[in-house]
Amino acid sequence: MPSTTKETQRKFEPTLPSKPEDSWISIVSYARQPLMILVFAAALSLLHHEFNAIKLEDVATSFRSLSALAIVSAIALTASNYLVMIGYDWLGMRLVGHPISTKQIATASLLSYAFSNSLGTLLGGTPIRYRLYSAWGLSVMEIARLMFIIGFAFWIGLLTLSGTLFFAFPFEVPARLGLPITTSRPLGLVLLSLAIALFMSCLIVRQPLHVFGVNFQPPPLQIALAQSALSALDFTLAAGTLYVLLPPDVAVSFLTFTSIFLLAIVIGLISHVPGGLGIFELVMVTMLPQSSHSLVASLLAFRIIYYMLPLMLAVIGISASTIHQHRHKAIAVANHAVRWTSIVGPRVITGAVFVAGLILLLSGSLPAAEGRMRIVRSILPLPIVELSHFFGSLIGAVLLVLARGLQRRIDVAWLATVFLLGFGAIFSLAKGFDYEEAIVLTLLLIALLPCRSCFYRRGRLLAPSLDTGWMIAFVMAIGLSLWLIMFAYRHVEYQNELWWKFAYHGDAPRSLRGLIAGAVVFSMYSLSRLLRPYQAPPAIASEAELEEVAKIVRGSEPTSANLALLGDKRFIFSEDRKAFVMFGCEGNSWIAMGDPVGPQASADDAAWQFREACDEAGVAAVFYQIDESHLGRYIEMGLSMIKIGEEARVPLISFSLEGSSRKDLRRTNKKAAEVGLRFQIAMQSEVSKLLPQLKQISDAWLREKSSAEKGFSLGYFDEAYLNRCDMALVYQGDRLIAFANLWYGANKHELSIDLMRYVPDAPHGVMEYLFTQLLIWAHDQGYAWFNMGMAPLSGVDSHRLGPLWNRVSSLVFSHGEHFYNFQGLRSYKDKFDPVWFPKYLASPGGLAWPRVLANVSTLISGGVLRLVRR
Repeated sequence: MPSTTKETQRKFEPTLPSKPEDSWISIVSYARQPLMILVFAAALSLLHHEFNAIKLEDVATSFRSLSALAIVSAIALTASNYLVMIGYDWLGMRLVGHPISTKQIATASLLSYAFSNSLGTLLGGTPIRYRLYSAWGLSVMEIARLMFIIGFAFWIGLLTLSGTLFFAFPFEVPARLGLPITTSRPLGLVLLSLAIALFMSCLIVRQPLHVFGVNFQPPPLQIALAQSALSALDFTLAAGTLYVLLPPDVAVSFLTFTSIFLLAIVIGLISHVPGGLGIFELVMVTMLPQSSHSLVASLLAFRIIYYMLPLMLAVIGISASTIHQHRHKAIAVANHAVRWTSIVGPRVITGAVFVAGLILLLSGSLPAAEGRMRIVRSILPLPIVELSHFFGSLIGAVLLVLARGLQRRIDVAWLATVFLLGFGAIFSLAKGFDYEEAIVLTLLLIALLPCRSCFYRRGRLLAPSLDTGWMIAFVMAIGLSLWLIMFAYRHVEYQNELWWKFAYHGDAPRSLRGLIAGAVVFSMYSLSRLLRPYQAPPAIASEAELEEVAKIVRGSEPTSANLALLGDKRFIFSEDRKAFVMFGCEGNSWIAMGDPVGPQASADDAAWQFREACDEAGVAAVFYQIDESHLGRYIEMGLSMIKIGEEARVPLISFSLEGSSRKDLRRTNKKAAEVGLRFQIAMQSEVSKLLPQLKQISDAWLREKSSAEKGFSLGYFDEAYLNRCDMALVYQGDRLIAFANLWYGANKHELSIDLMRYVPDAPHGVMEYLFTQLLIWAHDQGYAWFNMGMAPLSGVDSHRLGPLWNRVSSLVFSHGEHFYNFQGLRSYKDKFDPVWFPKYLASPGGLAWPRVLANVSTLISGGVLRLVRR
């Protein structure tokens, strides 16, 4: 007779052999980011060599001399390009098949591209798409399917267009680029081969290809052809935007230019540098004939028009929509409308604040325009100018740090950013009458003001959750500032006295002092992280803390919150102590059991508090058995998800034993009556008297199963724990033969059981009888759902092209019956016609997963020795 529900998970938890920490995993896992810095530094070094004969003054003159027609044409082509990119999402939604309006598709697409084009892999547009589409009713699997289709369209168009141009219209590849080819034709052949392989996959793979429950089947051939044409048009318009800005002395046909443009895009993508910054420019100045200061000015104008302008328009649009939303707040509340501004506004503003900080930092590295300095000199004394320049750079560096606080929704980060943007605008005018800079900062400030409600967390501003990606971005910003100073002031001989030279025309000394301001901010923050004391995990909860936890558990609808009462958990609370994360420690991981418990806003804060505590302790943050509805929270944290099984929940509103589908349950009830079985609910006040009998049943069950107690995600026999619960009992005559403790969800949303055991000589079907009677009782009590617990590895689909985790999981699920009854557990729960909900594990991804899964398994099993026991 198969065991069932959460007790069965004691035997059927997926386990992995424990092994020592593999240091090489961490080395390989983090190798990509330092490599990104090296590539970026190499690109800046090569650019410095390429710009050896170019003067900054000439670049500025060429930039100001760009014709209005060229600028207007570039803006028009950029607008057309962004409209064309809506087609990626539109075609994707056709294949996903979820009905949403064209306006919603356009909103998600434009915001995502405005964001990701500017910041690339630093923050990315994926979370924006996820949050918007999930708010509009798409499931995680549908969104993942959509993202795959969009990526497929991007790559099939890029490979087709670039491969065709590189092969049919070859051009020479300069040796100083360091590529192992002399012409573009071999690369074109490779890219065309990859494109043909993608088209062939559309013909060959005609059935759904599920990986992690997501359909990764390529689109039909006709859709793939449309995607290729759309993507080709996308790249052509992007190339056209830069082409119309080129100076007349760059004599190159549009076809050749597009080929060079695509080569720069491909190399930029390979480098993983955000936005291809430095890499794109290096390829363009190296490949284009007659490279000059005019070309550099054109590339700068392209960056502003194609990347920064859409981002600023997105921020302004969010601000305007937020203000409009506040004006009609009563109507919005009455309609229960989901506003896209509140969903993605904070993330877009986070990116814009980072860009604003970068602008201030880079502006401080450049000399002021002579005409503007005459105006400043006639109005302001020298000390004000010097201090404005220094504090402008300092504010730029601090804004880079505050952007991370905004992403974490910290309230004090919002307040500090508001003040610094205001002062930054003032300092921009005072240091050199940089009114363009002041306008950008003022617009961002106006956009930020109405979004106050989006930044609600009372967390620490300098909490240690500035992850490696942000640190790398900071390093790249400082490096770019240093490069600009070296480029702008090559003619100035370095002397120690420069640091102390103060004059209206002392641009080089001011830039050096501004760079030091940014470097000091970075160094101080880095040192605060390196010298922070070790964060020891909180102690196991005391009795007083458990009582505080119990109050929150009683208000929680999911019954899994009751695991907090086991007495084996540690807790991290939200700032308002209305929510908590329960977790255990194993190896190099702190493993949270499920989603945070408590109200939504407080639960978000508790999750971030836990993440920050993990960062401070230098351990991996892991969330085990989380719901699909909350995945956005963990995406925001930069964690990766894998599906670990499915949870069975029986809807009780219409539950009965009537109908042909319930004949097996009616037969179980009939046989139980024939052997004298009787069902009873014992209240919490009666449990203490029953504990001796329950202990005998539990010990007999463990001996018969040759099993040891487990924990963490499963209850175990503990008198203090069981005394907190009501008990479902099965008697045979006057003899107690089986029991299960009950978990209640708030508002009668859900009922479940945890510890369930029976005597070895109990009649066959005793647990099925207990379940059936409990379902009837819960239905009569008005509960909406009965939670039967998770079936590990259930629903994790396998394919020969899928990830190793999927293939191993599916193999274990299908053929692991000798060790664990995975399929039997799923089949047993299916008797009650449950609805299956996916469950996930969120953790650092990639090569860290095997170690994380081993830590989870060891924690649940109670140690390495118990892990290998049946």
